[in-house]
Amino acid sequence: MQRSGRQQLPRRAPAAMDLFPDGAFVRLQNRVQQKYLYADDDGEGVSVRPYGHVFSLNAVWRVHRVLVAGNNIVLLQGVAYGRYLAISPGMAPPGYRGRRAVQRDYAGDNVGALMWNPLRIVDGERYVRLRNEFNRNLLRANGRYRTWHTAVTADIDDYGRLSTMMQWTVHRFQVVPGLPPLPRPTVYLGGRRGLFGRRMPEADERRTIRHVRANNEGDFDQDSNNWPTFNFFGRSVFNLRIQVGMRQPGGEVWAITMAVRPGSQGRLTPLVTDLPNSVDNMDIVVFDTGSQGAQNLVYPAI
Repeated sequence: MQRSGRQQLPRRAPAAMDLFPDGAFVRLQNRVQQKYLYADDDGEGVSVRPYGHVFSLNAVWRVHRVLVAGNNIVLLQGVAYGRYLAISPGMAPPGYRGRRAVQRDYAGDNVGALMWNPLRIVDGERYVRLRNEFNRNLLRANGRYRTWHTAVTADIDDYGRLSTMMQWTVHRFQVVPGLPPLPRPTVYLGGRRGLFGRRMPEADERRTIRHVRANNEGDFDQDSNNWPTFNFFGRSVFNLRIQVGMRQPGGEVWAITMAVRPGSQGRLTPLVTDLPNSVDNMDIVVFDTGSQGAQNLVYPAI
């Protein structure tokens, strides 16, 4: 007899690359909980969250396809902070199954943890499992019975018996060129708890911002070690825009567009949400608003 919540599936499931074209924006909804894959505000964790009245950019992912040994592989880049969905080498705490799913920059040699292979469950449907190419684990939600366990993990294929918590419905967004308006200034009071209850830094702690100016076509110095730096306090993207703009030629603040580069191999992501609640360094590429480089940036119509 099969265990509750699990089903016997073929060992060789067909790929579902048609649901993940390069550059597309998607949201992934867990079929059991009906909640969405969400890039946590700490810039590191990944969880499942309900839709809510206003759909957050944290629940939107951009498809980044790469070719590995002649095979197409999917990377999923968070639209809010630009970081990529990855699997951690560390095991999840008690109460969770498998290894932690996290947000990571795309850089260095250990990039296999960012690579996913979508496997179709039913022909003609938009249901998939996401298998990590680093260790073959499958992305899963937690909290079927312990509903307060919202973190996402990557779990093993339990000898062919695959939990329905590993099934995700793929929803697509329309791609819009340019950028949405920046949010209004936000005030943050105090710290909060992040991934698995870890205490996050207070808003007055600083992070290092590296920034570079792109030319009209969008070209810029790729070596971030050459970029100027400054210390930035808080999370407000509005305040960051002012600080970055003051450091540009002529001190231009309102006619610039910012994009975050999440690692040397990561794709540029328009920075239109407040920064993650962490002190991790950030690399910012600055464009002239209206330039060809800025027009090449895209965002999802949500």
